Amino acid sequence: MNIVQEYAKEQCKAPQDVPKFNIGDTVRVHFRIVEGEKERIQVFEGVVIARKGAESPTATFTVRRVAFGEGVERVFPLHSPRIAKVVVAREGRVRRAKLYYLRDRVGKSARVKARGRAT
Repeated sequence: MNIVQEYAKEQCKAPQDVPKFNIGDTVRVHFRIVEGEKERIQVFEGVVIARKGAESPTATFTVRRVAFGEGVERVFPLHSPRIAKVVVAREGRVRRAKLYYLRDRVGKSARVKARGRAT
């Protein structure tokens, strides 16, 4: 096992702390940012377009949002201690494992349908 994987395993969160969300869900990621000596939490809200690594220590997920008409994607390590919490704002109904096709879409066609509620 290489050094990066060993370090990632040490820094890894406990399994119960890992948030439950899927591809297509709209999530709010509360991410700790260090600026000088101060630390603050920045919220990044968008659609989860990819997950890699399942539940491994090096697992990541990609969140995409459109800010000021420009698409912004950010890759977060799933087990990072810098992630304060992940809140699922909306569950999406998708039929793909990766939603890279959303990069080419604009406007209403870039939306993901909401998952119907079970009654």
